Amino acid sequence: MSESDVTRDGVHGARPGRDALVGRGMGDGDRPGGGRGGRTGGDGRTGGDGRTGGGGRTGDRPMVPRAEFTSYYGRPVLNPPTWRPRDIAGYFFLGGLAGAGSVLAAGAELTGRPAMARALKVSSLAALTGSTAALVHDLGRPERFAHMLRVFKPTSPMSVGSWLLAAYGPVAGAAAASDLTGRLPRTGRAATVAAALLGPAVASYTAVLAADTAVPAWHDGYRELPFLFVGSAAAAAGGMALLASPVAENAPARGVALLGTAVETAAAGAMKRRLGVVAETYREGRAGRLMRAAEALSAAGALGGALLGRRSRTAAALGGAALLAASACTRFGVFHAGMRSAEDPKYTVLPQRERLAARRERPQDG
Repeated sequence: MSESDVTRDGVHGARPGRDALVGRGMGDGDRPGGGRGGRTGGDGRTGGDGRTGGGGRTGDRPMVPRAEFTSYYGRPVLNPPTWRPRDIAGYFFLGGLAGAGSVLAAGAELTGRPAMARALKVSSLAALTGSTAALVHDLGRPERFAHMLRVFKPTSPMSVGSWLLAAYGPVAGAAAASDLTGRLPRTGRAATVAAALLGPAVASYTAVLAADTAVPAWHDGYRELPFLFVGSAAAAAGGMALLASPVAENAPARGVALLGTAVETAAAGAMKRRLGVVAETYREGRAGRLMRAAEALSAAGALGGALLGRRSRTAAALGGAALLAASACTRFGVFHAGMRSAEDPKYTVLPQRERLAARRERPQDG
């Protein structure tokens, strides 16, 4: 314990070398017995990598460590959505399958492929039923879905999506019922066309819904996410047609599967390149494994269904099943990437800093 004393004449009994250094790190010239001029004329080091000699630079070692991406009481910067993976990711997948399936069903009916048209109408109705059930289950009470229909708000993706489902459900059901029973064929054809017109919006609005949140992996990917969802939905619909229709009628399904896979792959690649550090959420962890599985299954399903599915019913069915699994992996991968980006403050703070830095540099460039 120091026995120094402060008197009117100064400090007595203080140990040497105990003076506080303010504003910079201690170099060789500041050490006890070293003399201040020790090494400032040679290489000019004063501690750390700061130099005051030779080069004339005055960079000092920072005395405060770099900030970590934490928040008060260990809580995240954003409150992650309370959505359940099985409900919401399943809702994304089944809604896309239903919407894209109605479009392909109308095309099959217009080109004289009744077996494919019937299979897609039934699968679209089943997917819509499952999608709605998943949404209602996540809401907790069925009446909450009805409450969303009390007001139509064009600026709200949730409101628009609720009304889309309310309009799409009856026509998709009428199209399937007419085809299965053979009754009211004109009404059935009209319902088929109406479902096909609403199908693209049903397949893509969930991407707008996700991008409208503050979740970085979804919000920052707002440009590519609708194309990713539409491509994934088209691949799933093509896979369902390959799985459930005869080989003689599945030519359009093979084309749609190839097109959907190409759009999905291109959109996913573009999004990962543009998102910067946020793209880590799509490459690592559970989301990364799901996205890589989706890529492999999409390639296997598209190539197998397109090349071997022309003659082999088994190859067509296997290719279709792979495409369906790939679409599901994509939706679950996107979901888990979003949840991880909301839980880690890094993916909120770093992009904000980059945007602020870019804004400050713009006037200088001009």
